[in-house]
Amino acid sequence: MTLEILTSDVLGSVRHGFFTRKGGASSGIFEGLNCGQGSSDQSEAVLVNRTRVAQAMQVEPSHLISVHQCHSADVVVVDAPLPEKPKADAMVTATPGLALGILTADCQPVLFSDPNAGVIGAAHAGWGGAVSGVLENTIEAMIALGATRDSIQAVIGPCISQAAYEVGPEYFERFYDEDPENARFFASGEGDKMQFDLPAYGLHRLRSAGIAAEWTRHCTYSDPSRFYSYRRSVHQSQADYGRLIATVRL
Repeated sequence: MTLEILTSDVLGSVRHGFFTRKGGASSGIFEGLNCGQGSSDQSEAVLVNRTRVAQAMQVEPSHLISVHQCHSADVVVVDAPLPEKPKADAMVTATPGLALGILTADCQPVLFSDPNAGVIGAAHAGWGGAVSGVLENTIEAMIALGATRDSIQAVIGPCISQAAYEVGPEYFERFYDEDPENARFFASGEGDKMQFDLPAYGLHRLRSAGIAAEWTRHCTYSDPSRFYSYRRSVHQSQADYGRLIATVRL
């Protein structure tokens, strides 16, 4: 099956892609293009999947770079293949031939590019990373490599939408305490539950940092044929879940 790769005009000619689960070698609950080496999927299938992604990005498999994501605000600068995965949730590079790969299954995959400076970035931004500043830290790391704020563009890929993201009142309080205006990203749900608009919050953080940004408007939870979803796997009492990959390269 052919890979399905979502792209955005915002990133222009920079090679990038938000890969769906289509076209992969995994089976069972992981059926499709599961690129999560931390999942319980067969390692051989994950390796095949990542190799297919590398081929689509026109890089060697060793040049498809990932990190050990931990919902932090930490960013690493990459200038060569990594012998081990550092703990971080974003990467930036000015080195041609490296593809930065972020894994998600409801959280926001965010790809960045400054085509004028030849600097790119990729971030994993769940609510924790976003509120802690992973997006702003990625921008600052790109600027340190020569990018300019006016030229950086960003795209949020498939992630969970507000209609599918029910949270408890403690989430609202956490965001409200940070800034009362964050209340606009919550809608009333059943009982004391609320619906959180993660991509709108991500766009707010990016645009407040002076970055042109958009969301592809794909919801991971509501489209099981194309996307993996951690929350959907929990609701369906599945033992594990696949991870989508989003990549960008110079």
